[in-house]
Amino acid sequence: MTLWEDFEYRGLIKDISSPNLKDILNNEKITFYWGTDPSADSLHLGHYSSLVTAKRLASYGHKPILLVGGSTGLIGDPRPTAEREIISYETLNHNLEGIRKQIEKIFDNKALVVNNYEWTKDISFLDFLRDYGKYINVNYMLDKDIIRRRLETGITYAEFSYTLLQGYDFLHLFQNNNCILQVEGSDQWGNITTGIELIKKILGKEAYGFTMPLILDSNGKKFGKSEGNALWLDLNKTSSYALYQYLINTDDKMVIDYLKVFTFLTKEEIESIKEEHEKYPEKRLAQETLAREIITDIHGKEEYLHASSLSKVLFTGEVNNLTDEEIEMIFKGVPTFTIEEDKSLLDTLVDFKIASSKREAREFLANNAISLNGNTINDGDYLLTNKRTYHIIRRGKKKYFLVKTARD
Repeated sequence: MTLWEDFEYRGLIKDISSPNLKDILNNEKITFYWGTDPSADSLHLGHYSSLVTAKRLASYGHKPILLVGGSTGLIGDPRPTAEREIISYETLNHNLEGIRKQIEKIFDNKALVVNNYEWTKDISFLDFLRDYGKYINVNYMLDKDIIRRRLETGITYAEFSYTLLQGYDFLHLFQNNNCILQVEGSDQWGNITTGIELIKKILGKEAYGFTMPLILDSNGKKFGKSEGNALWLDLNKTSSYALYQYLINTDDKMVIDYLKVFTFLTKEEIESIKEEHEKYPEKRLAQETLAREIITDIHGKEEYLHASSLSKVLFTGEVNNLTDEEIEMIFKGVPTFTIEEDKSLLDTLVDFKIASSKREAREFLANNAISLNGNTINDGDYLLTNKRTYHIIRRGKKKYFLVKTARD
């Protein structure tokens, strides 16, 4: 397949600025850029879908520039409903460093990473208005979808000017790095076209842009922190295990599309997985492949294997040899209780309402429905002691509870 055929198969193209872009990408080697603002100290899975597309372009021989918006991040891209919170310079610089490291790791230090603050910090307000603002008509800006939607609720001048700031980025990279293409998610189409317009009016040359469809979860929401469902690329914010659990539970209707977008598997490999998945969906081959490819690319093979093995431990109930850190990772969010001194299993079940009464607790124990640290326990007098930091109680096949001891 040509690059364009590959991208069409994967559903990666939503908007294009010119039909000529198809031939350019298929037959030439160009420089392109993708950018993001450092509104947090980590990228998330929504960003990663775009970064994979940038890596895919690079694999076809095109040169990537990855921009982290030190200046645009001080303003904030307009959101559909409300103005973004302004962040401090200290927070912004902290976020910049975190994102820069993630991008360099994902691209194996083989991409140019730039900060737009470097070429905007010395431009005066008057110079910016005279040299660039004069070329973009206000009516043109008002016609941008994101600005038009905000007019009813109100938009500040700072946010209104954001599209011109990002447009200047494209102009700068075009002039200084021979960058002729901007690639972003579809919510950035208005900003891309502003850059194309600036280049055309100031330099009399043609630049290009294309957008990718925003990747949605099973509830129709995009992957992003503003949606409250962020899956961070930072291991300290989202563990490989948590990411694995999310991916292994991907909806059957969406998993093949995710394989196309998020992985570097060939069309033949994906179609083979699709055929097997449709025959035996209970095996979750497609979901396992998705988890393996994403986690390995972001965090490495060892993190994937660790996450996969932890998941199997939870499935089998063989939890006795887990470390405290693994327990905290796996059982984050399950009901957790604390005991100050040794406590019998029977009292623990009743006092923490794992069973509704002593009679029900005894029935659970007699029917082998209670396991403690991976072992079935029938004795209600069995003591939970502080020899362990955590005791893991399972009731039935799937209901887990965590008991933390006052361990010195």
